[in-house]
Amino acid sequence: MSTRKALFFDIDGTLLSEVTKTVPESAKKAISIARSLGHLVFINTGRSYGEIDQVRDIAEVDGWLCGCGTYVESEGRVILNQLMPTGQVQRITRLAVDADADIFLEGPGQCYYCSAAGRIPFGQQLRKNFGKTTAWLEPEDVDGEVNKFCVLTDDQSDRAGFFRNLDLDIAVIDRGDGFYECIPEGFSKATAIDVILEAYGLTLEDAYVFGDSTNDIAMFEHVPNAVLMGRHSPELEPYASFLTKTVEQDGIWYAMETLGLLQKSNA
Repeated sequence: MSTRKALFFDIDGTLLSEVTKTVPESAKKAISIARSLGHLVFINTGRSYGEIDQVRDIAEVDGWLCGCGTYVESEGRVILNQLMPTGQVQRITRLAVDADADIFLEGPGQCYYCSAAGRIPFGQQLRKNFGKTTAWLEPEDVDGEVNKFCVLTDDQSDRAGFFRNLDLDIAVIDRGDGFYECIPEGFSKATAIDVILEAYGLTLEDAYVFGDSTNDIAMFEHVPNAVLMGRHSPELEPYASFLTKTVEQDGIWYAMETLGLLQKSNA
C-alpha cells in the first residue's frame, strides 16, 4: 500500500451542491491540501467531457474521468476515449424518438438532443445546462462522437418498448423519475478508476471514492474506501465505508480530515 492516495470525486451532489449550485470553499481547500501532500485527485463523473465546461474550474485536479468510465484524461493526456459506433447511435436515437422519449447523446466534444422541443421538464433543464455545447439533430443525421447517452421518459413514453428493443451491449442505470443513464457494456466509474490506478502503479486500497447517487454504485462496489455523502441514494448504503455530512455541511472536508487525508503521513 502506498502513502500516496488517489481520490475520485463525483460532481453533482458530492462536490457541487444541488441546493446552492456551488462547491463549498472547504471542499476546494481540502482538495488543494491533499494534492500538496502528494495525493492524486480526479473527478469521476457521469457527465461526458463535452459537458464539463461549467464545472471545469470547480477545483484544481489531476484529471477527469467522464461519461461513466468511457473517457479518461490524466494530467492533460487522454488515456481512454470509448466511442459508440455511429450506426448504433442512429438506430438507438430513432428508437427513442419513436418511443416519444427525450434522448441526449453525450460526447467528448459536443452533446446532441433529438427532440426539438422536449416535453419533459428535466429535459428542458438539460438543454439550458448544456447551453452552447448542445445541438439538435435528426436521428439519421447523428454522426458526431458519442460516448454514452441519457433517456428521459414520462407516462406518454413507450418506455417498455424502448428498452425491449435496446441493444444488449448497453448497460442501463435507473436514476429514478424516468431518467436512465446508458453506457456501453464493460465501462463504468469503476473501470475508469482501474485505468488510473494502473497508470500510477497504485492498488484499490490506495483509492478513495466520494459519491451520492446510483451511478456511483459501480465505484462503491469496487473500491473498499467509499465515502457516502450525507444526502444520498439509499442503494449506496451497503457499500459505503464512511458516511459523511452533506455538501452544504462541509461533508468533503469532514470526511477527508477524519480519514487522515489532510495530514502528512509518518510512514
